[in-house]
Amino acid sequence: MEAIKVTGLTKSYKKNEVLKGVSFSVERGQIFALLGSNGAGKTTAINILTTLIPADGGVATVNGFDVAKQPDKVRQSISLTGQFAAVDDILTGRENLQLIADLRHVSNPAQTAADLLAKFDLTKAADRRAQTYSGGMRRRLDIAMSLIGNPPVIFLDEPTTGLDPEARKSMWQTIKTLASGGTTVFLTTQYLDEADELADRVAILHDGVIVANDRPQNLKKQLPGWKVKMVEQQPSLDDVFAHFTKRTEDK
Repeated sequence: MEAIKVTGLTKSYKKNEVLKGVSFSVERGQIFALLGSNGAGKTTAINILTTLIPADGGVATVNGFDVAKQPDKVRQSISLTGQFAAVDDILTGRENLQLIADLRHVSNPAQTAADLLAKFDLTKAADRRAQTYSGGMRRRLDIAMSLIGNPPVIFLDEPTTGLDPEARKSMWQTIKTLASGGTTVFLTTQYLDEADELADRVAILHDGVIVANDRPQNLKKQLPGWKVKMVEQQPSLDDVFAHFTKRTEDK
């Protein structure tokens, strides 16, 4: 059974059609990247799948539960990390984790916090206020908080936006570690290299429509100009969208 299955998803805001019949599926334990530029509808798709907003049409299931009909079951199965770290700056890293553990009724909040601090390389900063953390540290803490309770599916909405190159690479390793432990990871991104580096499968969302959905290596074979030498040269997002939109129209 798929961890996520979406069929014919639609969403409009007044006359603006954001999603126009989007369909895809995500296997359990897979890293799935939804690639698209700003305004493509990526966050709208995540908000629907995490029960934050309703769809206008279509069917979506997460962990086997219908998003519209069984929202409580869906929420028990997931965690969501948005584009901006949702940590309490006044609390320490340890206190942030223990607070969420208490709210989720974890049996041993202190041990859970200690384990996650170690897993995300935050032990040395555990008792500092989160406001003193770097952007990469805050992001790692945010994801650590989202893992409390061991949700089988985690949603990451543009997890590396605003991070410096070193912090981005660290975040990539964190995401790979999540998947290696059996967690299904659904992430949105507007970075070609990020989708290529992380994802088992990439869906390209353009103007509310999925214009391609395949393994990264297969997509790269179809894209003229994507070459790997000493320095990787990649086409722009506009080139990607133009190429796959044309192929879709030609079918």
